[in-house]
Amino acid sequence: MREDILQTKLDKLNNICEFGMEAYPEKNERTNTNGEALEKFDELSEKELTLVGRVRSMRPMGGSTFANIEDEGGKIQLFLNKNNINEAKYKLFSKNVELGDFVQVTGKLFKTKQEEKTLEVHDWTMLSKNIRPIPTEHFGIKDEEELLRKRYLDLLANPETREMFRKKNIFWQTIRQELVAEGFLEVQTPVFEHTPGGADAEPFMTHHNALDQDFFLRISLELPLKRLLVGGYERVFEIGRVFRNEGMDRDHLQEFDHMEFYWAYSDMSRGMKFAEKMFKKIVFNVLGGYEHEYEGQKINWDIDFPVVDYFTEFEKETGISLSNSEVTVEELKKKADELKIKYESGYSKGRMIDTIYKKTVRQKLIQPCFLVGQPLEISPLAKTDPTDPMKVLRFQIVAGKSELCNAFGELNDPIEQKKRFEEQMKMREAGDVEAQMIDEDFVEALEIGMPPAFGFGMSERVFSFLMNRSIRETTIFPAMKIK
Repeated sequence: MREDILQTKLDKLNNICEFGMEAYPEKNERTNTNGEALEKFDELSEKELTLVGRVRSMRPMGGSTFANIEDEGGKIQLFLNKNNINEAKYKLFSKNVELGDFVQVTGKLFKTKQEEKTLEVHDWTMLSKNIRPIPTEHFGIKDEEELLRKRYLDLLANPETREMFRKKNIFWQTIRQELVAEGFLEVQTPVFEHTPGGADAEPFMTHHNALDQDFFLRISLELPLKRLLVGGYERVFEIGRVFRNEGMDRDHLQEFDHMEFYWAYSDMSRGMKFAEKMFKKIVFNVLGGYEHEYEGQKINWDIDFPVVDYFTEFEKETGISLSNSEVTVEELKKKADELKIKYESGYSKGRMIDTIYKKTVRQKLIQPCFLVGQPLEISPLAKTDPTDPMKVLRFQIVAGKSELCNAFGELNDPIEQKKRFEEQMKMREAGDVEAQMIDEDFVEALEIGMPPAFGFGMSERVFSFLMNRSIRETTIFPAMKIK
């Protein structure tokens, strides 16, 4: 900020103080919001009102000044005339109040010749003096990085951004209400874990000074919630922040809000019915309808979600049958080369299958569907499908080429779970930093006994999908590199 601009603003601040008015008082005397004044205009027009808000425009006209102030309830026009207010206070307002200041104004409502609802101000006081220029609604900040780095300026200049985060609140409240109505108990589990698990992701690490031990920041909510099923709860869920030390792109951030629920004695069929019902409720509550656009595609949620089989579609796209246990990593790499799909040399069989699927099968899934029957190699926490030992009991809701949730028939066989963890550790030792670690305490919990259960997880990425924006844009304060 230029020194002369700062000095001019500081001079105005000094003028306010020298007048004897507090520039940053503790209290205000608001009687109504601006929205109430506009909506109940006829009812309130005979009463003296005190309104508050940020000054968004100033239009001096000789002995009169028009201004607009805005609070969260709306924007209202002010009219000040030196004949209707203390003259010294009028001059103080007209010469020292500017865009960005917060003021308290008292007066009566009337309509101008243009029928605009307006408050004729008889008195005013400063609530907070602005000393830095703010972006205007018409000439705001255009740099997206700057808007994300200083989100308060984005919220200030762009009403559509404020509205988006109101919708995000509706998104999470709808999920919470649907689960509570279904009898689920909301719980909170630790962010610090000795062993991270429940997802394929590289964790962050921190040090706990009091215990003098290193901890990982959780990458999932899964394993603590399953321990609660062991302890006797039958329906539990958590909405909380998880942390994954991975790349940033349209769909991924290092920290994000996530929801998981676990439902003892339920199964895939019941879980699919509930998930479809909940998704449709979320979409309608957030959007006010069932259709929206995502990356140029029209998505319609007002359908019965079809079931798409992973193995069937994979074979259609690649000619490789995943039911054949003899399929090798080399064969998958050869197919990836043929299809010009990039991969890393150390990828395991499961990682290769997943990489090829994402560049082939998933690219064809536009309208909402249930993708079912994922390979055992990429699902270390899911039950094996009793009809095909190469598959697991798992589904994902996919739309617009995006995976929007993960759901499982939960593995509760402790011997099989330990075996799966050991396979993951081999992958980890071979250089796969996202492979899962053995959680001995979780295996011990399974040995105590966990009932058959259905599990489900989804993140705020679903909201960014509905908004047709990147997840960084729909995160209120995303992590940004400091300039």
